[in-house]
Amino acid sequence: MTFGRALLIAAMLCASTSQAQSVAFTFDDGPGLETTPLLSPQQRNQALLDALAVHHAQAALFVTCGFGADKPEGYALARAWGQAGHALGNHTMTHPDLNSAQLSLAQYRQEVQDCDRITSTLPGYRKWFRYTFLREGNTPEKRDGMRAFLKQSGYRNGYVSLDTSDWRLDQKLNEVLRADPKADIAPIRQAYLSHVRQRAIAYRDLSRKLEGRDIPQVMLMHHNLINALWLKDVIQLFVDMGWTITTPAQAFADPVYQLQPERPAPGQSLLLSIARTRGMGKFEGWERVVDDGDFEINALDAAAGALAPRSKDSLKN
Repeated sequence: MTFGRALLIAAMLCASTSQAQSVAFTFDDGPGLETTPLLSPQQRNQALLDALAVHHAQAALFVTCGFGADKPEGYALARAWGQAGHALGNHTMTHPDLNSAQLSLAQYRQEVQDCDRITSTLPGYRKWFRYTFLREGNTPEKRDGMRAFLKQSGYRNGYVSLDTSDWRLDQKLNEVLRADPKADIAPIRQAYLSHVRQRAIAYRDLSRKLEGRDIPQVMLMHHNLINALWLKDVIQLFVDMGWTITTPAQAFADPVYQLQPERPAPGQSLLLSIARTRGMGKFEGWERVVDDGDFEINALDAAAGALAPRSKDSLKN
């Protein structure tokens, strides 16, 4: 081994050690102005900011401008993120799907430009773009065209390595509360925390298989009710697991986020894309990573069914 190669390996090991088991928090689709149970849009936004502040965590919000930031009240919510020291990126204007045959590359580019006219005026603005649904196009022309557009425009791909299905559990939470505003939602909280822990361990293990080290994970969450209620608990979960909290900018500085793997399946984390590009195939625990929260939702439904009152007819059997 040459002296130069020895120095390179030592530097990589040092970087790996300093970044071992770290996570950066990023949020998509906000700020939204829709009505949800329990909290107003302003309360949801403030709850997220408060939870991050408690843990001194600097995060990133990928703004879907048409969800609220294009209106004065929603713009104020987005501005609060920048004023609190968080980064703001671009998540298109109306959240269209680049994999849709009805959407052209030109239309998707326009979505980015329209959103940029708003996000570029906000404190904390960064030229980071995150694909909607994590989908980079249903044709090579779309994929390569968007990559060229982002490069020419000076945008970084706001990759996700640690993907969660918080959106699915958030749907369940809203469904339960709309049916019964006084419902016991503790089981949903527990299911959510368990889900996050399972995904975190799965993607940490996958990074070790693929890269031979712990990478700084970039976690995908959403600007929604479930995180407004329990983000503080989610962050504490990582602290209790021994993970360190890093910033999105620090995480994106890792060389793994410079890769551009092909995405043969729609909506994937960067690590899953790398695994499939390298022909890794299915691995232990694969089904729990790609199930969109089915495991937790099915368990919640089963528990609710077991606790539901039984009719007189059913008691006869």
